[in-house]
Amino acid sequence: MEWEFALLDWIQTHLRCGFLDKVMPVITALANKGILWIAVTLLMFVPRRARKYAHVAAFALLLGLLCSNVIIKPLVARIRPYDVQQIVLLIREPNDFSFPSGHTLASFAVATALCMWKPRLGIPALILAVLIAFSRMYLYVHYPTDVLVGIVLGVGFAFLSLAIANRMFRNKPWDGCAGAEKPAEPLDTAE
Repeated sequence: MEWEFALLDWIQTHLRCGFLDKVMPVITALANKGILWIAVTLLMFVPRRARKYAHVAAFALLLGLLCSNVIIKPLVARIRPYDVQQIVLLIREPNDFSFPSGHTLASFAVATALCMWKPRLGIPALILAVLIAFSRMYLYVHYPTDVLVGIVLGVGFAFLSLAIANRMFRNKPWDGCAGAEKPAEPLDTAE
């Protein structure tokens, strides 16, 4: 745990500045309550070819919510770093436990789903996910291991969700929205 405070303190000492003090709260707020990532997921349901990956993102977000917020956070009950070091926050105090980072988990879950569908959309989403993850440490609300586990869980839940979606839509590509059209009914030529 010492190395985690050393890294957080290094960020505070060497990277903290007025510009980032204004930008990082905005970046972190993008993932508050998962609103941005839920909106992206809903938008993915619009193009027919993206719907399978919209399901991937939705399943991954749901798995993340259940595993992280309902099971892991209360079970581990890790207090946040600012409570230990008595740091004055630039954002409102989070009202839950620290481990793992839900902001990071949700960001990487949806960004990974976007990468699966269209890498040219997924890469900017991954860059934003990295910025959100970093913002959680910059703002002193998460330990580095909270963020690392959030990344692993987010990516892992996306791949698990892909396996689920592949099974769900295996026999119905037109319903699974993988881009295929429903096959035409055969013509009755018996007449």
